[in-house]
Amino acid sequence: MTEENSKSIVHEFLHVPPKEAILWRYMDFVKFISLLETNTLFFARADKLGDPFEGSFPKKNATVRTTLTPRLSVEDIFKYAHVTQHLTRFTLVSCWHESEYESESMWNRYANENSGIAIRTCADTLSRSFLSKEQIHIGRVQYVDYDTDTIPEDNGLIPYLYKRKSFESEREVRAIIQRPPAGIDITQLRSSIQQLSLGEIGEWKDFCDIGYSYEVNLEILIEEVLVARLAPDWFLQLVQQVAKRYGLEAPINRSVLADTPSW
Repeated sequence: MTEENSKSIVHEFLHVPPKEAILWRYMDFVKFISLLETNTLFFARADKLGDPFEGSFPKKNATVRTTLTPRLSVEDIFKYAHVTQHLTRFTLVSCWHESEYESESMWNRYANENSGIAIRTCADTLSRSFLSKEQIHIGRVQYVDYDTDTIPEDNGLIPYLYKRKSFESEREVRAIIQRPPAGIDITQLRSSIQQLSLGEIGEWKDFCDIGYSYEVNLEILIEEVLVARLAPDWFLQLVQQVAKRYGLEAPINRSVLADTPSW
């Protein structure tokens, strides 16, 4: 779909969150400054996210693949697994936490308790904020048992919307961009690999080192900025001043986790 305020092409995708779903991105102050300075969101290469299971399939998928794809030869099925593994180098991901409320665990994991930053948006404003002409896919991550469950195949994007149940607390929504090598159709993965040789797959060159930054409209993207609960008053004032200098009009407040209890 194309939005009036953006040149991006954000596609309807599997497990699309509702437009009003509240999303959070937790970061340190340096990354916040980088966001304001560059007007870009960083998308990390999937193979650099730290989870070796990124882009992979559950065990059961591999065992039933010959039954599900009787028209593919044994060699093609091997190439299919080889291609999906290599596609982690050509898949870029921006990760968000979906929740109506702030998450203490996300603060602790991704932002310093004295100088951390959280930006709040929603699924609709995230999709409308992108200025890139590349296809951007936004979807909720599903958490499954990789020993017993299966997930859909034949679309190179699908495995990036599944993770192991150990990560369920992340409640992740992802914006995904895939730049497949020549000859690969991510929507018809099984059929497109039949024309490839294993040698060609092995010669694919990386198009970026760790990820790529994509331009966004921050006035659309950022609905609120929060500073960590233990941040001193001067830090809150600094964030407000810096945001004003960059023309960001979103409200900037202290985390509600700093509220005083009632007795």
